[in-house]
Formats: sequence, structure tokens, C-alpha cells
Amino acid sequence: MGYDEALADRVREIMDNRPYVFEKKMFGGLCWLAHGNMACAALGGGSMMVRVGHDDFAERVLEPGAEPMVMGGRDSKSWIRVDEEICGSDERLREWVERGLAFAESLPRK
Repeated sequence: MGYDEALADRVREIMDNRPYVFEKKMFGGLCWLAHGNMACAALGGGSMMVRVGHDDFAERVLEPGAEPMVMGGRDSKSWIRVDEEICGSDERLREWVERGLAFAESLPRK
């Protein structure tokens, strides 16, 4: 399964040419890394995964359109899958991308 190109283009616009953010194809999606730390990824079907970390996970996973990202057959406790309906809204997409960036920026640089 490839990633959604239209969603990837919208995420690129949100990233707004931040010089410390770059994209990389990984895990069947297109990921964005801030200072070398993964922040989010565009997936197939218009959905995405967002890294929120353990501290914010319990609160964020309760939001509409959010669920734990399944990796290796197990629910992640720091990554959230955001469904295509939520990603379809420019405002909600920006909120989720900014959350992923904020978490990635809080980590030590790689």
C-alpha cells in the first residue's frame, strides 16, 4: 500500500519549508522528521500516523478519528492513526501535524 499523494502535498504545505524538517519514505508511507526524529507520516487512503509520545497518548487517542497505530501486530502507545475524515479537514490536519512536530522537536536532535 502506497501513501496518499494528495495528503502528502497538504502536509508539505503545513511544514512550510522548515529547514530542520525532511521527508523520507519509510514503512510504506512518507514520513516527516524534525531534527532526525519522526513526527508523522502520510499513509494510504488519506489517513496518517502521528507521533504524540506516551504522556499525551491517552488523551489524544480519545479524540474523534483517532486510534492506536498498530505496529507489528501490537497497539502503539505513542503513535496514533488519524483517519481520512479528520485528515480531510485542513484545520484538523494542521492540528495533528503540529502535534507530531511538537513532540519530535522536544526530543534530542539526531
